[in-house]
Amino acid sequence: MNWSLFFDLTVSGLTLGSLYALIALGYSMVYGILKLLNFAHGDVYMIGAFVGWFALHGVGGPMSPDLGAWVVTAFMFLAAMLGCGLLGVAIERFAYRPLRNAPRIAPLISALGVSFFLQNSALLLFGAAFRDYDSFDLIGSRTRHVGNVYFATPQILTVSGSIALMIVLTLVVARTRVGKAMRATSFDREAAAMMGIDVDRVISVTFFLGSALAGAAGVMFGLVYGQIYHLMGFLAGLKGFTAAVIGGIGSIPGAMLGGLVVGLGESYATGYLPQGSTFKNIYVFAFLILVILLRPSGLLGRAAIKRV
Repeated sequence: MNWSLFFDLTVSGLTLGSLYALIALGYSMVYGILKLLNFAHGDVYMIGAFVGWFALHGVGGPMSPDLGAWVVTAFMFLAAMLGCGLLGVAIERFAYRPLRNAPRIAPLISALGVSFFLQNSALLLFGAAFRDYDSFDLIGSRTRHVGNVYFATPQILTVSGSIALMIVLTLVVARTRVGKAMRATSFDREAAAMMGIDVDRVISVTFFLGSALAGAAGVMFGLVYGQIYHLMGFLAGLKGFTAAVIGGIGSIPGAMLGGLVVGLGESYATGYLPQGSTFKNIYVFAFLILVILLRPSGLLGRAAIKRV
């Protein structure tokens, strides 16, 4: 067995899986509270990548003499997460809240409309040309290794940053008042409202957190893969949704696990399966179908309790 190839594919899969996990968290959080599939979430991720790019060039570009590389990188993440968080709140307020009591097909169609709106707005405002992050000029191109495992600085930043954000989110949901309110709203929205919880505020916070994570993932994509464009959110959003379903949609640990499973599966398919680089998406979605058939609730999900 070619262990060097295996380790390279594993590092690539963990990097890609970390991005999918961050996107999947937004899907799971929103679905857990509203039972809504926010198909505009992938395009929020795309907007985050562009916000990070504009933040980078707003301070003078990757070779800015006034600021250190890591200060510029932190500013990019802060701008993207804040911008996408506010965008998520706006989407919820104007596209989803008026349809909260409508038939479920209505907010789903609204989500698709918001997705196309964001894609075409990005095309109109930013153009169709690819934008280059120049990440090697920003944080270096040095490749490190532990034994036969090689990884670049952007990959380390992506995996470690994703783990840190997942831990922070888990602590927020588990140990803060707003996290307890989110769990109560997820369990029974009407009962939570009767107990004095501001459900609208909780839902807005949920959209802010999920969209902020997507914004961070967009910046990570730009740093690792170098280029961004206005259609990058569509397929990434589908794979993030796939990760959420495989892990168990509505489950935060499930979204994390599902993202890593999809990322590693895509990477191994590229390296080992016939014409994997061409048909890797077929393999990923075939695995989704298999999981749904064998375990409809996902790897870490629980079957929905039916009320009678």
